[in-house]
Amino acid sequence: MVKILEMSYCCRRRRKTERSSPTGNMVSHATVAQQEGIRTVRSCNSCSFSSDPDVCICLVTWNMNGKVSYEDLAELVESKRTLDLLVVGLQEAPRKSISRMLQATLAKTHALLGKAIMQSVQLYVFGPKNSESYTKELKVDKQSVGGLGGLIRRKKGAVAIRINFRGIRMVFISCHLSAHAHNVEERNSQFRHISDSLFTKSKHKSPYAPPAQLTIWLGDLNYRLEGIDTQPARKLIRKDLHRMLIGNDQLLQEAERGEVFSGYCEGALKFKPTYKYDVGSSDYDTSHKVRVPSWTDRILFKIEDADKVKAILRSYESVDGIESSDHKPVKAHLCLKLNPNQDR
Repeated sequence: MVKILEMSYCCRRRRKTERSSPTGNMVSHATVAQQEGIRTVRSCNSCSFSSDPDVCICLVTWNMNGKVSYEDLAELVESKRTLDLLVVGLQEAPRKSISRMLQATLAKTHALLGKAIMQSVQLYVFGPKNSESYTKELKVDKQSVGGLGGLIRRKKGAVAIRINFRGIRMVFISCHLSAHAHNVEERNSQFRHISDSLFTKSKHKSPYAPPAQLTIWLGDLNYRLEGIDTQPARKLIRKDLHRMLIGNDQLLQEAERGEVFSGYCEGALKFKPTYKYDVGSSDYDTSHKVRVPSWTDRILFKIEDADKVKAILRSYESVDGIESSDHKPVKAHLCLKLNPNQDR
């Protein structure tokens, strides 16, 4: 069944049903018919809003592999762009106080607005100093789906923060889903369980509370490349032809089937697969398992009503200079604009 959706992003579809819009970067319901699947969003170097955006967000996700250094965190949260919110989602975080380290790194410019922690799965939201007056309705939640916590620090599940910032209702979700290429259906089931469980009426949500206008998932989703062996995949990556592997991505395949992330957007996968690296290098796995490189680490977002909130993705990239984990961090920069003619 084909759905008709209104979009306000500059986007290109990962589907054969792609159509071009006569308005250039703006895609409207009059020109695009959309089936199931994740929509690819082109990153735009400059915002095309007629005035300044209301909120600009820097989003970071990183599976830390149980290790951290102050220098890595400083590089991770560095941003050359103006930002209102910094959202950091972590998986396999070590026992050290990441919160204190992040606050020390950002002490001159930003303050911690909220955090959600479930052992090794963590989420932090920072805002500019003295921005508390713009912050309302902050709530946190978590949902475990298994894994090993404690000493091993491999907890699976999600933590979430719901926040109203400058009049835009947002939900941020940091998650870590089950590993291994064959566990596709398990990951799908975990995604659905987390989606149905976070901020349910019985726990946090008033039956009269308005829904979030923006939902963002960031984390080690653990979807792998399907239907290709490790050496052919690595050969394409070495030749800078990794975009030819996008059709093998399990996450996009499952979204295409309508199993997960219906209606979500993601930036183009222009960066190399983020897993699995030899720790301390930018070389892919040389262990006896020689795993197939994969885009396990992702950031996806969904606007509930494009008539009320416009969104532009400024960047979507990996941070290849950090080598302390077997994953590369992923960052995105998203700008939002409220339509003043619509009720909030």
